[in-house]
Amino acid sequence: MAVSRALLVIAHGSRDPRHAAAVHALTGRVRALRPGLRVETAFLDFNTPSVGQALSSLYLSGVREVVALPLLLTRAFHAKSDIPAALAESTSRLPGLSVRVADVLGPSPLLLTALERRLSEAGLTPADRATTAVVLASAGSTDPEAIAVIAETAREWRRTGWCAVRPAFASAALPRTEDAVRALRAEGFARVAVAPYVIAPGRLPDRIAAGAQAAGADVVAEVLGAAPELARLLLRRFDAAATAPARRPALTA
Repeated sequence: MAVSRALLVIAHGSRDPRHAAAVHALTGRVRALRPGLRVETAFLDFNTPSVGQALSSLYLSGVREVVALPLLLTRAFHAKSDIPAALAESTSRLPGLSVRVADVLGPSPLLLTALERRLSEAGLTPADRATTAVVLASAGSTDPEAIAVIAETAREWRRTGWCAVRPAFASAALPRTEDAVRALRAEGFARVAVAPYVIAPGRLPDRIAAGAQAAGADVVAEVLGAAPELARLLLRRFDAAATAPARRPALTA
C-alpha cells in the first residue's frame, strides 16, 4: 500500500564514502524511531539519488505529500538557494506533488546534547567542564547569518558550564580550528577540546581534526553522525513542517 506522506532528508553529499554512510545511518535511526513513516535520502552533489531522482521515485510509488528536510546545521547558501531550486524543478514536472520544506537543524538544544555526547565519548566527564575550554569547529560559510548562528551557539553552550567555548571554521571564515586552539592556550587554558559541529565525515571535518591535532588539542571529538539526538531532531523538524501549512506554504505543481 502506498504511503501518502514521506520525509525526504537532503544531505550535501561528498566524494568521501564515509559521508553517505553516516547520513544513511542517521536516516536509519529515524526510521527505527518512527516505523510508520517513509524516510528517504537525497544528496545535492556527488552521491545519488539526487533530489529530483528521489522525488520522482516517491511520486511513482504513490506519494503526493513530502516534507523535505535540509540536513544542514545553519541556513546558508544550500538552504537558501540550492535546495529550493531543486525542489521547484521537481514540483514543476510532477503534477499533484506537494512539498513542504522543514527548517534546518540548528540551532537546537538537542544539538548541544549531541555535542556533549561526542565529548563524553572522547573521554571528558562532567567534572572536566569547569577546567576545559572547547572549540566549536564548524565547516564554515560566507553567509553572515550562518556565522552569527555558530557564534551564538558557542555562547549558549558556554552557559552550560564549560570554562570557555569559542567558534572556529574549516573554511570561508576565521578563525581556523588550530588558531582557536592556540588562542585558548595563550589565554592560559590548560585543557582544550575540539568538538566538530558537522554531521558527517568528509574533507572539511578532516581539516578540523588535522588542525586540532597540529595545535595540540587535548581532546578531539567525533562528528555528530547518527547521534540519537539528531534522529529525534529530524523528527521534530518533520512534525513542525507537517503540521504548520499556513506558516510554510507548500511547493506544488
